[in-house]
Amino acid sequence: MTYLEVSNLTRSFGALMAVANLNFSVREGELVGLIGPNGAGKSTLYNLIAGAIQPTSGSIVFRDRSVAGWKPYDAARAGVARTFQIPKPYRGLSVVDNVALNSLLHDSSLKESRCNAERYLNDVGLSNQAGAAVKTLTAGELKRLEVARALALRPSLVLFDEIMAGLTPNEVAAMTDLVAGLPPKGITVIWVEHVLHAIMKTAPRIMVLHRGEIIADDKPENLVKNPTVIQAYFGKETTFA
Repeated sequence: MTYLEVSNLTRSFGALMAVANLNFSVREGELVGLIGPNGAGKSTLYNLIAGAIQPTSGSIVFRDRSVAGWKPYDAARAGVARTFQIPKPYRGLSVVDNVALNSLLHDSSLKESRCNAERYLNDVGLSNQAGAAVKTLTAGELKRLEVARALALRPSLVLFDEIMAGLTPNEVAAMTDLVAGLPPKGITVIWVEHVLHAIMKTAPRIMVLHRGEIIADDKPENLVKNPTVIQAYFGKETTFA
């Protein structure tokens, strides 16, 4: 069974080709990194997979189902969750109710969803902020809330978008461990990240997107020596020990 297959996927905005004829597949249970410079098309690709926008052409197949052009609520119900670079919490709700609202997709009562929400908040290190107002959270805490909200949807595929931004080194280490632990639990991960030492040490496979095209798809140790990737993104040959 095909898990996620992207074929000849293109999305243009007028004369701008944001995503250009992308082809890749992701196996169930994989942890795949996605890196590239700002404006490379990473967020556009996420929007296409998650149903926020429709492709100009090409196909997306998720679990043997053609899903190009589906709606975000279809994606969520089918098991696709995502986070956003700029967190989008429900500002009028508490931290725990932000997570509980997403958990209600599967739970039969608010009591059950709040109980599950507390578990997800504990996973991201926010259990002590459960009753707090969202407006009191720091930038890093909002990122962690995004992750908890995504996981509360109980996805089989999660699209993480720069979840390390604003975190302290200790928080980065804890979040990295959380991400690495998802595939063994049956959650496939595609992970966009600019905190390179975290993603390069964690993702066994990384795709590099540049000007809407995948210019490399390889192991991290090979990417750091790839002249095309160095020129387009790293700037120089480097290591991430």
